[in-house]
Amino acid sequence: MISAARAMQWAIAMVAACLVRADVVFTAPAAQRDAVPDSVYVRQHYLKRILRIPMRDGAQLFTVAYVPRDAAPARRYPIILERTPFSVAHYGEDAYPATLGPDPFMLRDGYIFVVQEVRGRYMSGGTFENVRPLLDDAARARDPRATDEVTDAHDTIDWLLAHVDGNNGRVGLLGISYGGFYAAAAAVSHHPAIAAMSLQAPVTDFYFEDFHHNGALVQGSFYAYPVFGVTRRAPTATHWWLPAYARVAEHGMEADYRYQLALGPLANITQRFYGDNTLWRDVIAHPNYDAFWQARALLPHLRGIAHPVLVVGGWFDAENLYGALGTYRTLRAQSPAAQLTLVMGPWGHRDWGARDVVHSVHGDLYFGDSLETRFQREVEAPFFRTHLKSGNHDDALPGSLLFDTGRKQWVAAKDWPLGSAVRRSFYFHRDGSLRTSAPTEPSAFVPYTSDPRKPVPTRCAGATIEDGRLYHYMSDDQRCFSSRPDVVTFATDTLERDVTFSGSITARIALSTTGSDADVVVKLVDVYPPNEPNHPFQRDDTLHLAGYQQLVRGEIMRARFRRSFTTPEPLRSGEVTEVAFTLPDVMHTFRKGHRIMVQVQGSWFPLFDRNPQRYVPNLYTASARDFVSAQQRIWVSASAASRIEADILP
Repeated sequence: MISAARAMQWAIAMVAACLVRADVVFTAPAAQRDAVPDSVYVRQHYLKRILRIPMRDGAQLFTVAYVPRDAAPARRYPIILERTPFSVAHYGEDAYPATLGPDPFMLRDGYIFVVQEVRGRYMSGGTFENVRPLLDDAARARDPRATDEVTDAHDTIDWLLAHVDGNNGRVGLLGISYGGFYAAAAAVSHHPAIAAMSLQAPVTDFYFEDFHHNGALVQGSFYAYPVFGVTRRAPTATHWWLPAYARVAEHGMEADYRYQLALGPLANITQRFYGDNTLWRDVIAHPNYDAFWQARALLPHLRGIAHPVLVVGGWFDAENLYGALGTYRTLRAQSPAAQLTLVMGPWGHRDWGARDVVHSVHGDLYFGDSLETRFQREVEAPFFRTHLKSGNHDDALPGSLLFDTGRKQWVAAKDWPLGSAVRRSFYFHRDGSLRTSAPTEPSAFVPYTSDPRKPVPTRCAGATIEDGRLYHYMSDDQRCFSSRPDVVTFATDTLERDVTFSGSITARIALSTTGSDADVVVKLVDVYPPNEPNHPFQRDDTLHLAGYQQLVRGEIMRARFRRSFTTPEPLRSGEVTEVAFTLPDVMHTFRKGHRIMVQVQGSWFPLFDRNPQRYVPNLYTASARDFVSAQQRIWVSASAASRIEADILP
């Protein structure tokens, strides 16, 4: 147990980490900044206006606009609009933030920066609903006062164009994380003033990213529920949910494996912490991908978007990797007129916006110098400058900029996935080898015991949930798991040449179990050679990269959903069943001298909740007696060949 004061510090840190507004994003390195500190620069160059913008149903949304002081009829600026469920503080008319916009280069370029608290949050009127479902066109036509995030954004843009002097009639949308949901909804309005948009790790579907993966609950988001599920009684400038968060964060964050295991079944969390939390109640009432979640899925609405879109994500984003990759793929398919650019770097959630980064590091690994600043200076700022200010589309970016996390270099390409990639299979064999040749034995398997009372930890050492968020595990060392009896490991021989995984990965696991439900966790791991040197920027001096086993990609699949996320069904004891699922994309070269490893296990805790392994209709109501040990078999025979399939560059 930690002190209440420390819990409150974590709560405040979490606010700082997830706020999606202009004054928490970043300035340039010192060598590229003016001598004037940004807080002074903003005050000297921008005029702050506090606005309450009326929506079509009468609700007023609290909005702050920062207008360049030299704006005039002969000198007009485009608008950068961010809509957020987080606070837009500072609230006083004379209280200026440290900086504006997503990067220091855009601050110096000059825009009308507008940030708005969405309906029902902080100082805005109306009622908040998490990822509020979007109306269809017919519903909006039937009732001119009907509202959703599409109409709220449309009404906001209309009002800004008419009432904020000095704008040039062009609007750029910016949305990061949850803000990405609101920016994408604004684009669905097809307002003619929208000229460009950047969706950065956007929330697109809570059933497949922040709060679930393939039907498994992201228990690592345990501490996020107060932020989004504590009801606000009235408009307020304070973090009304903070006391509830502090009460939860007072327990277990530094030793979350032991603490959350001791909590027992998820029903105990409901009883102890979240019985009146609206988000938690929604989650436990809808364990399957039913109409509730389907109505909140954003991707089906991204049709007919014609303006340029910059999609940004991080290969090590533990929250919205699904959203970034899914948004790009969906826009390519459903909005072919949009000029798309995808940027995927070696970053955790939102890390591409960090400032003053000299050495770009994720966890234990070093990827280069100032990658964040280069993205801001050479990609983000030019994107908005081109489409909102200069109009010179000859400066358009390439279709995709992908960072190869193995070679540690950028790759520019027309599209993603790369068209030259070839689909290849890597088969599991009973001797623990991983080969491109299929097994030939008529009946072969690798057994292990999966016990939810002793689940496989998320990390070898350290907390899974670090200061309220998931981070380190996405590139973590897996060495401690290779020798566990409840983890099955397959590996290639030492590679004689580089092998580049470039695109999607599908796991096809032939499984049998003595239980009636199971989780299948598949990890793709890069095994470093025994002579790998340490890098000079390591945060842990005791760790050695020689023999390091880097998690490249991992994913979980709840077997009850193997045929349908809407209609789960139990496993039959002893019956061999294929559990197939897709892992998020990768761009990673396994270098010559390394080995490719795949680890398979039945739990990944407390990142994901424990499967009782006895089928119950709703795992959120399972009791302690439902949690049973099961004997699992991964089949590696000619007729049941477990494997991964991946896009490999020739």
